[in-house]
Amino acid sequence: MSTIAPAGIAIGQPAVQPRLQVPLLPLASLVVAYGVLPFVGTDYLFDALLTPFLALSLAALGLNLLTGYAGQLSLGSAAFMAVGAFAAFNFDLRVPGLPILASIALGGLSASAVGLVFGLPSLRLRGFYLAVSTLAAQFFVAWALTKFGWFSNGSASGVIDAPVLRVAGYTFASPVERYLFALTVVAGLAALAWRLVNSATGSDFIAVRDDETAARIIGVPVLRTKLLAFALSSFVIGVAGALWAFAYLRTVEPHGFNLDRSFQILFIVIIGGLATLRGAFLGAALIVVFPLLLSRAGQFLFGGVFDSGALEMTQRMILGALIIAFLILEPNGLAALLDRLTRRLRSAA
Repeated sequence: MSTIAPAGIAIGQPAVQPRLQVPLLPLASLVVAYGVLPFVGTDYLFDALLTPFLALSLAALGLNLLTGYAGQLSLGSAAFMAVGAFAAFNFDLRVPGLPILASIALGGLSASAVGLVFGLPSLRLRGFYLAVSTLAAQFFVAWALTKFGWFSNGSASGVIDAPVLRVAGYTFASPVERYLFALTVVAGLAALAWRLVNSATGSDFIAVRDDETAARIIGVPVLRTKLLAFALSSFVIGVAGALWAFAYLRTVEPHGFNLDRSFQILFIVIIGGLATLRGAFLGAALIVVFPLLLSRAGQFLFGGVFDSGALEMTQRMILGALIIAFLILEPNGLAALLDRLTRRLRSAA
């Protein structure tokens, strides 16, 4: 029997597996984030822009794993953020000596467990019906956190205060230190997510998203893949909730993770681009910076007439128009626009 070898591979020699290429843009961004911004940024920059940007980026990254890569639509992201924040708070409060990173990780695992439960309908439901079923998580989690005072350590209003962010004896207290803490967590999880989507598991996610029947025929365990997507996505979103509460707000209540927050994360994914990790960061950057730019422009053009109410209404209108425009003109979001611009610049050079 003759042996046919693929082109470029000698018979009798093992095939060399292709090695993952490390993206240069994320590495350059990390160099700037760690080596430049901490020395030139102000407290306002870290507190009002960079830290919330990191938390929202991580939440959008988690949702993109589920919706963009696995094709499972979810409207309960804020609920999983709340579970991650309140679970991490309780682990830190009730387990003496537990490191804060372990508390946050356990908070993420708690969110993963809740996400797994609310992901069970995905075994039977798809599309709009699945989105409605995940919406139930939003109302159930909010009800549970306000109904049972144990979750907020007996606080009448349900408000919790952030624990001290201390790692190996070093306390992250100032705005720049909390930013660096959040940056390290986000960078680590983003690297793991990048490795995941470039693995066989990521290929299974995409196969299920594109065609469940075809995926089942070629041997992809569809049901297990769906539940894994919900579990991993909820874990990442739960950690993002802990960062939102501990590194950014420093205090939070259940209503801080309302339905508007879930839609905000979904909008970030749509605007940034589905099935692309950098889209989560691009979309979050727009969502965080846009209100500031709109406020400055409104004050310059209309003066005192452009108050907070007008700002909020205008922001909603423009964001709605942007989402419609992206869905019609560029469904792949800002990430695709950036790729197109990069190709044009290279061709022009």
